[in-house]
Amino acid sequence: MPPICLIVPPSIFLLDERVFMSLGILKVAAVLEKAGQAVEVLDLSGIQNYEEVVRLHGASSRARVYGITTTTPQLPAAVAICRAVRSANPGARIILGGPHVTLVNTAYKRERAAGNQGRATIAFAQIAALADVLVAGDGEEAIFAALADDAPKLVDADDPRSALFLTNAMLTDTPFPARHLVDVDTYHYSIEGVRALSMIAQLGCPFACGFCGGRESPSLRRIRIRTTENVVAEMVHLREAYGARGFMLYDDELNVNTKMLDLMRQITEAQERLGTEFRLRGFIKAELFTDAQAAAMSRAGFRWILTGFESGSPRILENINKKATREENTHCVEIARRHGLKVKALMSIGHPGESRETVLATRDWLLAVQPDDFDLTIITTYPGTPYYDYAVKHPTREGIWVYTYPRTGDSLYCHEVDYMKVADYYKGDPDGGYQSFVYTDHLSAQDLVGLRDFVERDVRTKLGIPFNPSRTAMRYEHSMGQLGRRLPANILRSSGEAGVPSSMPAS
Repeated sequence: MPPICLIVPPSIFLLDERVFMSLGILKVAAVLEKAGQAVEVLDLSGIQNYEEVVRLHGASSRARVYGITTTTPQLPAAVAICRAVRSANPGARIILGGPHVTLVNTAYKRERAAGNQGRATIAFAQIAALADVLVAGDGEEAIFAALADDAPKLVDADDPRSALFLTNAMLTDTPFPARHLVDVDTYHYSIEGVRALSMIAQLGCPFACGFCGGRESPSLRRIRIRTTENVVAEMVHLREAYGARGFMLYDDELNVNTKMLDLMRQITEAQERLGTEFRLRGFIKAELFTDAQAAAMSRAGFRWILTGFESGSPRILENINKKATREENTHCVEIARRHGLKVKALMSIGHPGESRETVLATRDWLLAVQPDDFDLTIITTYPGTPYYDYAVKHPTREGIWVYTYPRTGDSLYCHEVDYMKVADYYKGDPDGGYQSFVYTDHLSAQDLVGLRDFVERDVRTKLGIPFNPSRTAMRYEHSMGQLGRRLPANILRSSGEAGVPSSMPAS
């Protein structure tokens, strides 16, 4: 039986792509392997000549089905990969899934229901032209529908009424991500000096922040939670298989889990059984954070929490529909500090009504609460966000879309972006600095960039927080067998070949 090739596109908007591996597609790989299907994973993270690599692979592989995952910033690379697959293997079936397909499909369904044909309809048509089958939502069961001979153009697993939509029980029953199909040793991340790997213990965030993708996508909005025992079992597996003692939990908000305290207790007990100490890091929702949660997290080995505080301005917090107040955000930091947890504050600017005063309010709040680290980004209006889905064309400015928050009447303006061509960097161009595709009634795009850079410098200098390293993005050349210095040793792995260097011919 020919293998199925799953492809992870590069993320050229990141300084270093070999930090967190793409777990979603590795879950799909795991369920395919469990079903007896041979799988190849072509991990192109950080690979500069990735199109050449795809063509070389296609010329020699027996694979006739390619599954490609993509986020919105990865889409230009995914487009190039689809074309490279077509060039090397014209008869291959291409299945395209991941967050971008899910978010575009959500916006497209909304337009259809309203009888409109807007930019989401155009975006859907663009990705439909790339692939033979699109998969929206959970991919673990949907992949089998996409592989069927009579597969529809769209396999919509983003519908809770569908048997393809994962339940808590289904999520627990799926195998752990097939990390053996990527070169784990080339991924480098640590927590307090302890080597760490990423995990996803639960799915979904129930909140409705205006800037956030998937607020109307059930697979991204509805919480699905694995059993505590299953989550701890994965940690133990990663400890035994890879020697990892650090775990970055990439769940949207750990403390929306009503069994969070039990999870922390069982993580603590697992360390006692193993005679080791874990180091953990994860996201929490500020207004839900309690002293009991913080104490349990500290005992379990958490040393960092990350929280999307977003702004120090009450007006902007209202316009974001953040739910948490500035006072609740401050209280969250105080709770963490009482229990020895370091805080990374995730902040953003460029929201409806943003002004110099609101940006400086964010600066002042950071200086007052003194987080241990912070990010400050300029927001992006991706498909699937309310800022995108509910925007309308500007009546007089060509190529400009306007989102207005109904409760306050504050507006946000966004330039039209062709996501097929532009990596609309959510953290800026790694080699060229931040850029903004949005502006407000008070601040131009250039103003937002200038204020972002000012706040970054001012807060880091005054609080003594080290600046993020200023360096060129790390890129690797790969010749499918001729390994260069610092090159990931193996970007292609197949079922049954984990740990064995690729035998593909050198170019």
